[in-house]
Amino acid sequence: MTELDKALELFVEDDKNQAPYYDLVLNSDFYIPVHAEEGAKGEQEITAKDSIVPLVLSAEDEDYLMLFETKERLLAWADESVCYVIVSGDAIAQMTPPKLNWALNVGTKFQKQFVPDEIAWLQEIIQKVAELTPEGGDEEIDEDADLCSEGLGES
Repeated sequence: MTELDKALELFVEDDKNQAPYYDLVLNSDFYIPVHAEEGAKGEQEITAKDSIVPLVLSAEDEDYLMLFETKERLLAWADESVCYVIVSGDAIAQMTPPKLNWALNVGTKFQKQFVPDEIAWLQEIIQKVAELTPEGGDEEIDEDADLCSEGLGES
């Protein structure tokens, strides 16, 4: 059981535990399966000029970006070799277009779906933090700043 798994369990038990869970999501790295060139498998070198196409699956008229907290979970889900990238949660949130859902840790006891409104809320949190962070980002933001005051409500 990972730290994120434990945080998810606490969040499911009580909505008051949403802030620590979402904080971990935004500050964790995730494995994202990607479409690869013919014959490519596993971890690949990516340069700035390379284009990456994440695997997006459709179910019930919804599109899902697949995210996995560990390489082992990704490989267990893929059931075969798969190309992937590792991206931070905050970067994923910032790059996620409207109407795209996330499917986290599919195939495990700790899977979670993130809906577009939830992702938009995370994007707002990232924006608030950016506004509160001094130029250069070397100084810490005020810990008393209420970044989750509006909350997401029930999920």
